[in-house]
Amino acid sequence: MRLPGGLIAGGASSRLPEPRRILSWVYLARLSLAGAIFTAAAWVWTDASSMTTLAATLILLLAGIFTFASFLYTHVRRRAPGRNYLYVQVLFDVGLVTWVVHLTGGRESAFAPLYILVICAGSVLLPILGGFLIGALASILYFAGIAWGAHGMPDASVALQVALFTAVALVTGYLGDRLRRTGTVLGEVETELRQLRLDTDDILGSISTGVLTVDEGGRLAYVNTAGAELLALADEAWLGRPVLEELDRLAPGMGTILDGTLRTGAGVARFETEETPAGMVLGLSTTPTARDEARPATVTAIFQDITARRRLDTLRRRAERLEAVAELSASLAHEIKNPLASIRSAVEQLAGDRIDAADRDVLRGLVLRESDRLSRLLGEFLDFARVEVSAAAPVDVMRVARNAVDLVRAHPQAEGRTVALTVDPGEDGVFVSGDEDLLHRAVLNLVLNGAQWAGAGGRVEVRVTAGPTDGLAPALGSARMVHIRVADSGPGIPPEDAEHVFDPFYTQRPGGTGLGLALVQRAAEAHGGAVLVDESAPGWGATFSLYLPALSPAGPSHALSEPQEEAP
Repeated sequence: MRLPGGLIAGGASSRLPEPRRILSWVYLARLSLAGAIFTAAAWVWTDASSMTTLAATLILLLAGIFTFASFLYTHVRRRAPGRNYLYVQVLFDVGLVTWVVHLTGGRESAFAPLYILVICAGSVLLPILGGFLIGALASILYFAGIAWGAHGMPDASVALQVALFTAVALVTGYLGDRLRRTGTVLGEVETELRQLRLDTDDILGSISTGVLTVDEGGRLAYVNTAGAELLALADEAWLGRPVLEELDRLAPGMGTILDGTLRTGAGVARFETEETPAGMVLGLSTTPTARDEARPATVTAIFQDITARRRLDTLRRRAERLEAVAELSASLAHEIKNPLASIRSAVEQLAGDRIDAADRDVLRGLVLRESDRLSRLLGEFLDFARVEVSAAAPVDVMRVARNAVDLVRAHPQAEGRTVALTVDPGEDGVFVSGDEDLLHRAVLNLVLNGAQWAGAGGRVEVRVTAGPTDGLAPALGSARMVHIRVADSGPGIPPEDAEHVFDPFYTQRPGGTGLGLALVQRAAEAHGGAVLVDESAPGWGATFSLYLPALSPAGPSHALSEPQEEAP
């Protein structure tokens, strides 16, 4: 297992090589120079005197002995070269080059540029001041060798070479010092980063939550110990290989979610896989990395076993359903009891002989009204009880909203109210998967409820939008939700009533059954969504929001133009 990514891009080229490696090059160059001078004096320079040959031989012997001793110290005995050792090495090379230049013609020597190499080596091996001193020493020795040697007086070319040596010493000394400082800082950063990686590996290896990363090609880049155990994944065998199909096999839906995040760049906050072959259900979230040219995109999934929690949730929901059934039965019995009591009393009076014609007509009307009330109550209760999505199909949300608004405008209880549908450009063609009739009833109930509370001369606004959110549909892993917002200009909902408005048979409106909003909530849950009471904007009473998982992406951006309002 490994963490994706390298330590620091370009780290290897941002620092100087270690002194021992530089000394290896110095040793090789020194022996090459001494060997070349000896070979030239012995076999190439036909006019070389015996003194020249002797000098070349001494150069080879001294360079060989000194280099051999240095090599034993740094490379055989593995001693760390100290500052004094480095000064001795560079000073020896300055003297060696000066001897060679003097031996090969002084100002006419082809070996004078070797001073530049020695100065560069001194600037790299020594502190900045040491590099400057070596440059000054090389310039002095070269100038002195020309001035007091047998090569004539120095001229402008010698002065130019001395100036060049000085400039090289200054530039290379400064650059060497900057590289040493950069290397020191970089080494500290790499040490801290390495320690951080070790700590991160320890943390990721000890937690019970799985962490998995795939690269832009769907290849496994990292998986921690807990993740490999939860997935029963042989991590070492899959590192660097395409793994999305295998993840879909081991945890149905996981590979698909990772692939979707890679393609869209949008993470998923909550997703529940189907049951794995081991009988587990995993809850996961995905986070993509930023896409840029320097670093390829990756997606990291964090997941854990939620089987026990899901079972507890199932038991809790079962208990809540039983409690809700009990409360619903009690409420239904209460709602039926009063009309039945009125009907029984009226029938008993009608069965008697001592009642005049006018009272008889009143009692008959009461029986009819209470019977109609019971029939309406039972009808709405049956609608509430039958809320389910039997055959899901794509549903155009804008069409459902328009039909509901048109029906409410023609409803007797909406007379004198203004019911408007606000359309954001590009929202036409937003689809959800579900039952169109059920969604129509839910939206109709929301809009009609707003019209009933708005009162005469009031206003109801219906707005349909779509946007990214996944907090309301964890089971579907949806990253886009359709939002149907219904606001009215009525008196609003008191804070103490807000948590009860979706309870069956709870109503504050005279003549209401309390089942309309309860049906809306059941319809929302049946479609994997939710309905909420929102904080109303100034000038508005109650505001309801119905969220449904979107089936397909919206068209043009919402910001193309201002929202347009359909004529009421």
